[in-house]
Amino acid sequence: MQWQTKLPLIAILRGITPDEALAHVGAVIDAGFDAVEIPLNSPQWEQSIPAIVDAYGDKALIGAGTVLKPEQVDALARMGCQLIVTPNIHSEVIRRAVGYGMTVCPGCATATEAFTALEAGAQALKNISVIGFWSAIHQSVKSGIAIGHRSLCRWRRDARKPGAVDRRRLCRGGLRQRSLSRRAIRRAHRAAGSSIC
Repeated sequence: MQWQTKLPLIAILRGITPDEALAHVGAVIDAGFDAVEIPLNSPQWEQSIPAIVDAYGDKALIGAGTVLKPEQVDALARMGCQLIVTPNIHSEVIRRAVGYGMTVCPGCATATEAFTALEAGAQALKNISVIGFWSAIHQSVKSGIAIGHRSLCRWRRDARKPGAVDRRRLCRGGLRQRSLSRRAIRRAHRAAGSSIC
């Protein structure tokens, strides 16, 4: 299975509550995002994620971030999650998610981590920079990764935007929907390589 989205970004909606979730996810999807992550350290994510999957699962890749344990993958699969983002490499988390048919994007900072993730079945890599560390080894890692595997870093570069996952906060709890819509539209257009006022 390869990465399935058109836009090379994942909208990370940190700290949103179940009351905010549907409106915020609708806003980022309307802006052009087709992958949305709710981190598991968000309030009441157990309510937000199933509601979002039910409402938008046919329009975008809906999933969870900060996934650390295989048991969390099991719970997320029962909720209908399609995307797993991890801050680290945990081979069993990756394999379990791939076994459920989920798209997996683990965080990695070294060549060993990148190849371990790909061997476990990850479809994309979230390159975690350690003050220039990743860029120093990126060329050697990139040369060893098979054609067809994409890193979000490479995808962002191809879209004329350096860096890995958009680390700036697209959303945080309490942000008004109108503000989120404006931010999401600007970032989606930048990632797609087009300009917007």
